[in-house]
Amino acid sequence: MSAHNSHASANHGDAHGHDGHHAANEPHSTFSGYMTGFVLSIILTAIPFWLVMAKVITDRPTAVLVLGGFAVVQILVHMVYFLHMNGKIEGGWTLLSTIFTVVFVAIAITGTLWVMFHMNANMMPTHTDMPAAMEHSAQPEAATKAAP
Repeated sequence: MSAHNSHASANHGDAHGHDGHHAANEPHSTFSGYMTGFVLSIILTAIPFWLVMAKVITDRPTAVLVLGGFAVVQILVHMVYFLHMNGKIEGGWTLLSTIFTVVFVAIAITGTLWVMFHMNANMMPTHTDMPAAMEHSAQPEAATKAAP
């Protein structure tokens, strides 16, 4: 008996091993699920667009935070409704790997921004300090020329 036939007899299904049931860990896609995700995506795009175009939020840092919040919520909607990510799929490994990726990217971006914003403390003097340094070094030379 081949492995193909033993698989079919173990599932009590047809000759190809299909018994018409989805595995318990598979995502179930429905039209209503996709439509819910689509409508939420449209709403989560239209509201920030309106906020910017109508100039509802005039403070730039507040606008960045609000728009960033809408972006994060929209990412979550896409992950749940279109990518079907939850803690049950593949024993939670898909969600766990996504969380690891998000944390890793956040650490990389935060570290990069930290280095870029604190680079001035570790760099050479600015151009405004250079003439003072050159004047200081030029004075002893002038004093030696005047001495002979």
